Parts: sequence; C-alpha cells; structure tokens
Amino acid sequence: MRIPRVSDDVIFKVLTKLRVLDGERLSYRTLAVEQIGSVYQAIMGFGLEVARGRSIAIRPAKKHGAPATINLEELLATAVDKRQKWFTEQTDQKLTGKAADDLKSATNIDELLKALEKKIAIEVTPAPVPRGAMIFQPSDERRKSGSHYTPSSLTGPIVEAALEPVLRQLGEKPTPAQILNLKVCDLAMGSAAFLVEACRQLGDALMKAWHAHHEVPVIPLDEDEALYAQRLVSQRCLYGLDKNQMAADLAKLSLWLATLAKDHPFTFLDHSLRHGDALVGLTRKQIAAFNWTPAAQQSFFEEKVRSVIDRVSDYRQRILNARDNTPYAQLAQELCAADDLLSLPRMIGDAVIAAFFSAEKPKPREEMRKRFAALIETDLKKQRMIPIGSEVDVAIKELRTGQRPTPPFHWELEFPEAFTTDKLGNVTGGFDVIVGNPPYGGKNTVINANRNYYLDWLQTMHEESHGNSDLVAHFFRGSFNLLRQAGCFGLISTNTISQGDTRSTGLRWICTHGGTIYRARKRHKWIGEAAVTVSVVHVCRGTCNMKPLLNGREVDRISAYLFHEGGDENPSVLRSNADKSFQGYILLGMGFTFDDSEPDGSTWSVADMERAVSNDSQNRERIFPYIGGEEVNNSPTQSFHRYVINFEDFPLERESTSHSWFRLHDDTQRQQLREGIVAPDYPGPVASDWPELLSLIRQKVKPERDRQKRDANRERWWQYAEKRPGLTRAARKLKRVLAINCGATPHMAFTFLRSDMIFANTLAILSLDSFAAFCVLQAQPHEIWARFFGSSLEDRLRYTPTDCFETFALPARWNENVSLERAGEEYFKVRADLMRAKNEGLTKTYNRFNDPDETSADMVNLRALHEAMDRAVLDAYSWTDLKAKCDFFPEFEDESEDDSGRTKKKKYRYRWPDEIRDEVLARLLELNRQRALEEGQMVAEAAPKKKKAKKKEAETPLFDA
Repeated sequence: MRIPRVSDDVIFKVLTKLRVLDGERLSYRTLAVEQIGSVYQAIMGFGLEVARGRSIAIRPAKKHGAPATINLEELLATAVDKRQKWFTEQTDQKLTGKAADDLKSATNIDELLKALEKKIAIEVTPAPVPRGAMIFQPSDERRKSGSHYTPSSLTGPIVEAALEPVLRQLGEKPTPAQILNLKVCDLAMGSAAFLVEACRQLGDALMKAWHAHHEVPVIPLDEDEALYAQRLVSQRCLYGLDKNQMAADLAKLSLWLATLAKDHPFTFLDHSLRHGDALVGLTRKQIAAFNWTPAAQQSFFEEKVRSVIDRVSDYRQRILNARDNTPYAQLAQELCAADDLLSLPRMIGDAVIAAFFSAEKPKPREEMRKRFAALIETDLKKQRMIPIGSEVDVAIKELRTGQRPTPPFHWELEFPEAFTTDKLGNVTGGFDVIVGNPPYGGKNTVINANRNYYLDWLQTMHEESHGNSDLVAHFFRGSFNLLRQAGCFGLISTNTISQGDTRSTGLRWICTHGGTIYRARKRHKWIGEAAVTVSVVHVCRGTCNMKPLLNGREVDRISAYLFHEGGDENPSVLRSNADKSFQGYILLGMGFTFDDSEPDGSTWSVADMERAVSNDSQNRERIFPYIGGEEVNNSPTQSFHRYVINFEDFPLERESTSHSWFRLHDDTQRQQLREGIVAPDYPGPVASDWPELLSLIRQKVKPERDRQKRDANRERWWQYAEKRPGLTRAARKLKRVLAINCGATPHMAFTFLRSDMIFANTLAILSLDSFAAFCVLQAQPHEIWARFFGSSLEDRLRYTPTDCFETFALPARWNENVSLERAGEEYFKVRADLMRAKNEGLTKTYNRFNDPDETSADMVNLRALHEAMDRAVLDAYSWTDLKAKCDFFPEFEDESEDDSGRTKKKKYRYRWPDEIRDEVLARLLELNRQRALEEGQMVAEAAPKKKKAKKKEAETPLFDA
C-alpha cells in the first residue's frame, strides 16, 4: 500500500491549528489527562481514506455530528431513482423539493453540485477534492452523534456511587490488601476517562487504609504518596476493553500520564487494558463444551481448561504483585508466557464463535460447529495444535480481521484472577465494580456497524432480549453478568434504557434476575456542547446495603422503569377493559369502496353507488359511510366522502341441495359457512341477496384476492380481510363511539363518530360513548401512558389499543363521575366550535394548541379547559396531592438543521413537567398491578416452559486428558 503524501502547506496548517485556538496559543502543559484524552477521542471516530473520485463534504444532519465526504462520481453513476437513498445512507441528510428533483435530473458533476449546494460543508471542502486526495472520513457513529468524551463532572460521581457499596462491604476500616484486591472494569473504555477517575478514588482509599492500619510503605523519591498509590492501583485493580485498537492504546496513554513518575518506567498495563468486543465471547464452560449453548453436564475438556487457567493465573499474579521498580520487559515476558498458554483455548473459543457467524440459520450453524469440532479434534490428536492456514484458522482470522471485524474476547480466559471458581469449576467471582459510558445504537445501527448476524448473537447470548432494543441494553446485561455477587455497576445510557424493548431487554431482565437498582438519575443534561440528555443507572448484583436514590431523592425501591413504585414487567392487560377497543376494518380490496378522490380506477365512483341504489333500494342496506384517520384528523367536522360495501361474515350464496339447513349436523353447517355455499333454506343473509353489489366486488376485488397467499383471503373474497365482528357487535349497541387515528399521528386526539360507519384500519375505535370517557382518555394521564407504551415514529404516536387502552387503569367508578362528564363535554364542544370557526381539523388545531407563539384568546381558553379536564381526572384517581401545571416543553433536546444549515424551530408540547409525568406514570403502573391482582391475573410473567431436550448424539471428546 502506497503511503499518501502530505504537502508542507498542509503540515503547516495542522501544526498551526494544534498550537493556536481562537487567536491564543495553547499550553499543553496545563491540560489535564482527561482533556488530552478528549482530543484523541475526538479523532478516533475518523479514518484517513483516499478519494476514489471527485468528492465533496456534506454537512452533518445534527449540529454535533461530523461532515461526511461523498464520491460525486459514484453518486452520478447511481440510478436516478436510487440517488436519494444512496445520499441519505452516506450522509443521513435528505434532499427535498427542487433539490431532490435536481439530484435526479443531474447529468454531470456541476449539476450535482448545484443540487447539493445547500448541503455542502463549505468550510471543509470549498470545492470538490480530486481523485487520489486524502479525506478524513467519520465512522457512522461519529457522523451522526459527534464525540462525547465523558467529563470528570460525570465520571467522578458515577465512580464514587459504584464504589461506595463495595467499599462498605469491606467494613469501616478496609485493609490495604483488600483495597488492592478490588477489580474495576470498563467494557468500552475509550480513552479511559472512567478508569482514570477510578484510579484516583481507589488511590485515595488505599492511602486512607495505609494510615488506618499504620502500613504506609516507603515512597520512592520521584513519587509522592498519592502518585505511588495510584501506580499500584492502576497495575492491580483496573481493567478495560475496547473494540477499537486505537482506543485501547489511548487508554494506556491516559493512565500512563495519570501515573507518570520521573525516574520510573510507565506502569505496566498490557495485561489489563485490552482490545476486543465486550459482547462477543464465551465462558470457560462454553469453550470446554465447544458450544455457545453447552449442555449442563461437565465436558471432558473442562479439566484441561481449568489446568491452563491455573498456570496462566500464576503468571498474571506475578505481574499484579510486581514491585514498583520491576523492569517493564520482565513483566512483558510474563504476559507473553501467559498468552502462549492461552493461545489454544482462545482459538477454540474463537472457532465456536466463527461457526455461529458462518450462517444465518441455526441448522447450518450447528453443522459448521460440528465440522469445526471434528477438524480441531483431528488436528490436536495429530499435532496438538491448530495449523496455520487450516480451515479453522482461516475462519478465525476472517472473524477477527475481515470486513467489519469482530474480535472475540473471552473474559474468563483473559482475566482469570477476576473470575475465581469453586471446586466444581463454577465461576464464583467477577468484577467488583464496572463503570463506563457504553455505546448506544438502535437496531439498524447495530446491523450496519457490525458483521452479519451480530444481532442474532446478542439475542442468543441474552435470553428474552428483543431485536429492537438499543445496543446499550446488551452492555447492561453483559456488565451484570460479569459482576461478582454483590458487585455493582454504574453506567451512562440513553433515556430509552427505561423504555420499551430496551427496558425489557436490559433493566427488566436484570431486576427480575437478582439485580437491584440502588441509584438512578433520569434526563441528565450532558455537560458541554453536545445537546444530549442521558440517564445514569447504578445496579447491584444482589441486595444493596444502601438506601435507593432516584433523582437525588430517597425512595423505597427503583423499578426497571426508573420509577419509585410499580413493577418491573410490562403492564398487564386488564379484564375490565376487555372488548372495548378495536382496530378498524381491513378491507384488502379498494373495489369495496365508492370514492371519487381515487383517479386510478381502483374504486367505484359515487355515481356508481347512486346508480346501484336507484336500481334496487335494498342495496342501501349494505352500503355504509367509510372513514379513516385522515378524515378524522383533517376534517373540522370529521366528515366522510367515501362509502363502502360490507357483507360482514355472510356466506356467498345458497345452493339447491336435497338437504335442509336445519337437518344438517353442526359440523356440516360450519363447513358450509367456511366455504360460503349454504343450503337453500339457510335463514340468514347471503351476499348474493344483493347481486348488483356482489357483481361490483367480483369485478374489482376478486382479481386482487386471487393473487393473495392467505387461503381465507382468496376463498372468501367478498368479505373483508379482517371483519372485526367484535367491533361490529359493540358499535351496534351505541349511537356513537370514540375514535383516534392509530397511524403515525403527531397529536393524541379523540373524537366521537357515528356508530353506523365502517371504520378504516387507520382508526382505533373504543366502544365508549360518554363525555366522561372522552375526558379520561383525552386528558394527560392517558396520553402519558399511551406515548410511553404505544409505538412511535419520530415524535408521532401510533395508538395501538392492546398497548395503550387494554392495560390502562381507568379511575374507579369513572362512568358515574359527574365532574368528568361535565369537564369532557365542555372541552369537546368548545373544541368542535373552534374547529368549525377556523375551518381546521384536529391536527392543525393541536399544532396551534402546542405552539408557544399562539396566544389567541380562543386557544388560551382551550388550554385552560384541557387543564380543567386534567385536574378532574387526577381528582377521579384521588391524586389530589399532585399540583400539576402545564407549560411548553420541547419534544426533543437534540437540535437539527434545515436545508440552509439553520437550526430548525423546536417542536413544543403543552404538557406537564417531566417530574409530574414520571410520578403519574409510576402511579398508573402501580394501579395496573393492583387491578391485575384484584382480577386474579398473574402480574409477573410465568417462568418459560422448558423445552424437551432433543436426544443428542454422543460426541467424542475434543481433547485427550
């Protein structure tokens, strides 16, 4: 590979920028270790690349992201209909309007530049750089979120809170030996900000122990007591890992600088600060069984592994106990000897993992595992090693160094002194403390940033985990599993750690498997330029000896939701809410409808409907108004403009037979109803009773249904795909029902609709007709619940009845509460009058409702009436102690920019403060738990049934004794 050339001019500019900031010369001598670390960490997210064509830098989508450089020639060569997708994937930016059209129509580089004009990072590339030029390209994570070096104002309190319970376990006066026996780890250490802080705090604890027990050692002349203590701590107590090799090296540099003594060599850290993937590795038992899911019985190789570990531990103990003046080379030699011993067990573990990542499905993975096992067994019998260049060796190297490399790290092998075992070989040890700021990333980020099947691996290793969980939940799980009993971790996370699938994968599992959250702070604003809000969570593996602190306040417990009450599991579906909420009908065939707004001919016209009714007035019986989420949100009066034919669950037709319907066996009757052809004296209606309407459906629906894979949709083509008989029965009992758009909608807005309509699947329908019901569901407690448990798209809510309503505990005797009825009625009527007067639907009305600049008298009045509803609902719950007052709060803390590079106007919502919302949500969770108990339901999930183990083939041991 040819080394890129750098001109003298570039070198001069780099050195100038390194020496001068804002016109002032920098003094590196005065920088703290953390500040130097932050500089290095800022550049770790970049790679130096050579432009493969004329290229230009594009501004980041978010304010604190980094510009990404794109190859203009590659973009131009992309198919016109795929250019927008390519551009977004490379930059996270999206072109709209004329710029998007220009991108499609561009035929040369100049036209491309014109289309991208408002997105170009001019300060980085004033003009396109030529092919062969060097470019500084950010990683996906760095491009999207920027570099967030953890400041000492965060690391200090987090490390202190993680160490405190562990130090208490040692008694009032721990000995120096006890302090030096503690093991603190960071699973994604970056530039070691947390480890530097842990070094200082444990150093202070060690000095205190020296004096308490009169064991102050002789301090070398070039060190003071604090420095000497920190040098001992850094070599004996601190462990770290990072997937980025540069980060692992940088961590050593940070600790070297923090423990630098004038006349002593650097502290030896190669044994404890390592490179690898913290989430990809095996236990000793898994390696011994050559399986990522080993059987419970002891394997033949287990004793072999244990003997290797014992010998490795001896070498590592010499390093840990080495005197301060031990030559660096001698310690490196001891580590080299230990690594030589670990080479074979490490490769065996890597081979198991390589087998997993070799295929998508379990069966071929298992076949590869068995193949690798047989190959290794043969190699070891012949030459007691895995040959270089063998199939297994190649697979391991590809795993570690191939595209999107995954370097496994087997914790119990690499740090045996931390993972002590009992006489049966069961691991009883683990780290005393784990701290850090692990990486975050949603499902797509995890998939795109790692090799294929990485997400499958995480879900296989972490039972009951969800594919949509944020990556940080898996770091929480991994940290918990690496702790000893009564060990503690303190980690930074996104706020999603207590929400949805991330909560279920992480804190829910931890809390239901022996973990105790003893300290948590939600919505902690990141100190510095990054507009990031995080959560800080401390967990003990077992019972903690400290009073729980939630947001600085003492509480009895902290749940997986980071609330002071309520359970850890998902809320229970309540029987009292059963058969009251429904999704609308799914037609699966626009030929059922009469709609003049569809020009493509997929529907019938309203004139066709009128003609059918004119031909036979009975056709009116099966034609109904049809309304969906768009009309509900956008029409000031929720008016409909479409109609639809509905044959419910009627059979298709009667057929002349020799048998009477009333003489048929029940099974035969059911079979005829399924097939749609019934006896001639069938007493109910059939679709052919309305032949003209059936003909319309046969013409436009049946051809579409004939192409469906689902048998029921093909065979019963005259019926809706989802007929919702429960909704039909419930609606017939009422004159009106409550409805809400259940697509991605920006506002939670309920309204009443006539019950004789056909509701599209974009609506959720509740068979409730009172203003008291409207009041309870439109008020903030229910919106808080729905937004927390319903699914979402960006800031838009998807109101799913099963998650949002069926689990929601309504106030006791709500349907008899006059205050709820009165408050709901007044609000509903004023809102309806306002929408008619302004000719605005629900969406536009609530856009104004949530706009702090909207101060018109009618909107101020509507907000006051909404607060009156909120108050009535809180009183109905008997929560009179809550003094809730609405204000305008931004939807998101992160700032984004428009096409011109200006910061977009923030979206606000007129709502309660977060503290009140958390309190209400905690009480609703507790109320759900109580109601479920009253209804005789199981709150905690039953233990999963054990699958019957398949009879395994007897496997030949891999290794001889």
